[in-house]
Amino acid sequence: MTGNHIVGPDAIAPAAPDLLTAKSRRRRICVLGATGTIGRATTAALVGRGYEVVCFVRPRAGVGGSLTPAGARRLLDGATVKLVHIADPVSLARDGFDGERFDAVISCMASRTGAPKDTWAIDYRAHLNALRATQQAGVSHFVMLSAICVQKPLLAFQSAKLAFEAALIGSGLRYSIVRPTAFFKSLSGQIERVSKGRPFLVFGDGTLTACKPISDRDLAEFIACCLEDESRWDRILPIGGPGEAITPRQQGEMLFALSGRPARFRSVPVALLDVIAQSLGTLGRIAPSLAEKAELARIGRYYATESMLAINPCTGRYDAAATPSTGTDTLFDFYRSVLAGALAPERGDHAIF
Repeated sequence: MTGNHIVGPDAIAPAAPDLLTAKSRRRRICVLGATGTIGRATTAALVGRGYEVVCFVRPRAGVGGSLTPAGARRLLDGATVKLVHIADPVSLARDGFDGERFDAVISCMASRTGAPKDTWAIDYRAHLNALRATQQAGVSHFVMLSAICVQKPLLAFQSAKLAFEAALIGSGLRYSIVRPTAFFKSLSGQIERVSKGRPFLVFGDGTLTACKPISDRDLAEFIACCLEDESRWDRILPIGGPGEAITPRQQGEMLFALSGRPARFRSVPVALLDVIAQSLGTLGRIAPSLAEKAELARIGRYYATESMLAINPCTGRYDAAATPSTGTDTLFDFYRSVLAGALAPERGDHAIF
């Protein structure tokens, strides 16, 4: 036999030179949105797997531009940091790719608030600029962190993400679009309330929605695996954490049990969010800043009434069984660690509680 096949009991034909070169060099991965919580975890996962990781970071990253270049380098230990204005195509080409070789791009970028102006600037246009620069640089694989909620788009940020998903799918590049369920950090807002003996807030009776929460670490490992696992290529990938789907009421019950306190719940009517969103929407015709707040209220209502699970195409309903699971970290283990003194993660700008 010829090529790379075995030709005798103890003999192996030499590998072709191009294959030998590909296997001997470290794969080089570009990460966008690396200073966010998922971006940091993904960078760490890639570094841990032996990839050469290059993070494109804004000169003043973080909330309010508070993260300096030196701070970003400390945060992204083991990776190379390049200062790049991500929304600027010229900077992407000149300061980022700069004629260098990259094997894949992973984007964990996302708008901070979900407000229409912000989301179309980041979730769509900045990503589109990055996609074009990726193509021009000859990179073959683009991994996008999206969101499971885009399957039922009622909000601006969902439309923006879907618009870029469509552009990526149509680009001709190999793609992996990861749509995760709820993050631990988005479900951490009431830990302090419960630890102080205050009631856990729920919408309705606390069973309107469910999710399969996923940790930063487990999601990062799933994203990193997209580079090597061919079953994740040219696919849209909904993903949740381990175990059964859980409702907000179950989250509260476990928090109280871990805190050693009797369970206390306070119901918030969903109609309250409707009134707030409608009022702000009306006032937003006069004051643009209030229009943004109206969108945030609509985001709050969405998360209060829609499950973060895959929708079964046959039934049109949210389906925990149809939502794949990964990893080992559970939300309740996370709650236990925070109550024991671990640092709670930074939360998003539009967290409900």
